Amino acid sequence: MPQRLDYEAIAPRGIRALGDVYRYIACSGLDALLVELIYLRISQINSCAYCLDLHTKTLLEKGVSSRKLGVLQAWREVKATFSARECAALAWAESVTCVRETVIPDADFRALSEVFSEKEIVDLTIAVGLMNLFNRLAIGFRRMSDPLDS
Repeated sequence: MPQRLDYEAIAPRGIRALGDVYRYIACSGLDALLVELIYLRISQINSCAYCLDLHTKTLLEKGVSSRKLGVLQAWREVKATFSARECAALAWAESVTCVRETVIPDADFRALSEVFSEKEIVDLTIAVGLMNLFNRLAIGFRRMSDPLDS
């Protein structure tokens, strides 16, 4: 499938601004593995092949087991595999990503509030929004460098 637009070349200032947000999240104090895990889960929900490949590679390189990544999509069924913070963050990421269907329930916010500070919740929500935007750019403009062939 050919790329529709090279959005990085067409709007470099906009992409740099998104990079600034990405760097903010990286320096926010949130655990880097947790952030990558939610990035991967969001990319699963959105079916973004480019981001699925990217975040899977990153998590494997950082030592996350392939077994854990293999059950990520069904994390609610194997909660013992994930920490309380990971479960709360994954539930939040799913609710925010699927906002039209979920309307982000109070129960998800309460669960998140039990294990994250207010600043962490805001930063996590920024990260969720950012990954959703990156997924939409990659999918919308067909960023498909076919990572599996490289």
